Amino acid sequence: MLPVPPILKHWLTPFTAFFTRPTWERVLVLAAGTVLAPGRRTVSAALSVLGRREGADFARFHGVLNRARWSGQALARVLLGWLIAVFVPDGPVVVGIDETIERRWGPKITVRGIYRDPVRSSKGHFVKASGLRWVSVMLLAPIPWAGRIWGLPFLTALAPSERYARQAGRRHKPLADWGRQLLLLASRWLPGRRLIAVADTTYAVIELLAAVRHRLTMVTRLRLDARLFDPPPPRQPGARGRSRVTGQRQPTLVRRLADPASRWCRVTVSQWYGESRRELDILTGTAVWDHPGRRVPVRWVLVRDVKGEHDPQAFLCTDLEADALDVLRWFVRRWAVEVTFEEVRRHLGVETQRQWSDKAIARTTPALLALFSLVTLWAHDLAGRGRLDPRSAAWYPKRHLTFSDALGAVRRQLWEDGLFQASGQSRDMVKIPAPLAQRLLDAASFPA
Repeated sequence: MLPVPPILKHWLTPFTAFFTRPTWERVLVLAAGTVLAPGRRTVSAALSVLGRREGADFARFHGVLNRARWSGQALARVLLGWLIAVFVPDGPVVVGIDETIERRWGPKITVRGIYRDPVRSSKGHFVKASGLRWVSVMLLAPIPWAGRIWGLPFLTALAPSERYARQAGRRHKPLADWGRQLLLLASRWLPGRRLIAVADTTYAVIELLAAVRHRLTMVTRLRLDARLFDPPPPRQPGARGRSRVTGQRQPTLVRRLADPASRWCRVTVSQWYGESRRELDILTGTAVWDHPGRRVPVRWVLVRDVKGEHDPQAFLCTDLEADALDVLRWFVRRWAVEVTFEEVRRHLGVETQRQWSDKAIARTTPALLALFSLVTLWAHDLAGRGRLDPRSAAWYPKRHLTFSDALGAVRRQLWEDGLFQASGQSRDMVKIPAPLAQRLLDAASFPA
């Protein structure tokens, strides 16, 4: 039986107070096993990689997810504070919010729904997927040793389908409502810090923007045919009737694109559609975005690709004083969210879980997404010790580290910590105990 590496206990110290002592000991085992497991991320796989297949107390480890009392929100708040302290100690905090579908089947998964598969579908081809829909908020921060922006999940919520709400006799909560609640919660956790949230078209909803704009800055896409108006004029003394809520209507962004009198400004943006640098023409202004009965003041930014390789796009920002180039720089960070969703599927086993109870389902996927952020923090600690290097090859030179490098370094540290703890002080010749050697052989030989 491989003991829990001492360094993992050190890394997870900030979360100790949120669990009882027996539960905390099992959390450490599950965390170590989940990081070290090479295939599926089930409780059984986590126990197996640590040599606990013969333990009669395996049901207690399942109980950590489906029965034990602990708060995911409390852990998320601590994780966010840790991420901020390490990667964004000052300046504005940029977060991204987006949803993903975890493909799952099974009649016992009550919150399962049928959704459009965003990966396999296209404009002309609609593919359905059975699964769970998760809304995740991620810190979008530069990682020094990676050389780019990473999306670091800290708060994830399950958003059940409308069909499930109808069957359960509950009110269905749209994605925009989930986004409003999660973003306002994040803003309460960061008093005194400027919070900027970037999102895609799903969250370009007037009610959402109006609800959060006094607590944070929202950046998202804007329809080219959106109804834009001037602010309402001041009410004249003695005027009768209700005050006006909008002023004169402005030209649509489509008309501004075609207007030769539009005064464009040429800028260069990094990481535009994955490219290093891209020249763009931008046009910006302020307006009241109005839909009958609903309205919100915004700064709009119209973007035209100089080379004409991409269609014109429009973005909005709820901070009317924001610089247009800053709006674009904030928005391009959002694409790191999609990278994180792909990485957690490829390297952390999202969609390989086998829990079916409601509580375990609600906890497992957010924990795996949060593990992405934890591995990044642990790798950052290893980088400070000079123990983090890109794993390259003659046919694949690497200038910057990737998440697979970070995960590999953390795994190596956990194996070494357990190995040398059991092998004495000399590292010139290591005598591996038979049980540990068996665990390493199993991990290298069996896919799951």
